[in-house]
Amino acid sequence: MTRTPATTVGRVRLWRWRRNPLRRHSDVVEAWIVLATWVLVLVCGVLAGLLSARASATSYADRLARVHPVTAVLTGPAAPTPAAGTGYDDGRVWATVRWTDPDGTVHTDRAKVVPGAPAGSSVTVWANRADHVVPPPVTGASADLQAALTGVLVGPTAGAAVWCAGWLVRGRLIRRRMAEWDEEWKQIGPRWGNLSGGRG
Repeated sequence: MTRTPATTVGRVRLWRWRRNPLRRHSDVVEAWIVLATWVLVLVCGVLAGLLSARASATSYADRLARVHPVTAVLTGPAAPTPAAGTGYDDGRVWATVRWTDPDGTVHTDRAKVVPGAPAGSSVTVWANRADHVVPPPVTGASADLQAALTGVLVGPTAGAAVWCAGWLVRGRLIRRRMAEWDEEWKQIGPRWGNLSGGRG
């Protein structure tokens, strides 16, 4: 039975930083660009995600502060079935509702209610400061979840944008290095051919 020699894994050297006769200044610059890019990807991604999640949560809280629930009654019977072809269908129908403010002011508006609800039925609707019916605000766990999802989506997007910027800078550096190599080869190439007896 033939014994297979053990494979040893040598330690990885950061050759771009260590002293090396083949190392160029552009190699060091490229290494720093790569390192800075990945650090900024992580930092900017996390920071952008946290800030966007916080902004979303603040937006939901601000909207909640600008609306209030009111108890209204239907002024007439609600339609028995939702109208067909209205796009998004949540199973409810539009109906006219009426409510009275604590100061005695009566308001009338249209709101979505359960189909077939009889006239005089009590429903809870949300009104803004101008006493117009508005969609219910996102609150509680739903608001927290949507804010978190916003952060999850924005974070990687911001990180990807930073990575693309770093990739473009690195690509420009590589193109510049290749141009410098071409210029050097134009000077050294003819002499190299002479030194090799015309065979190089």
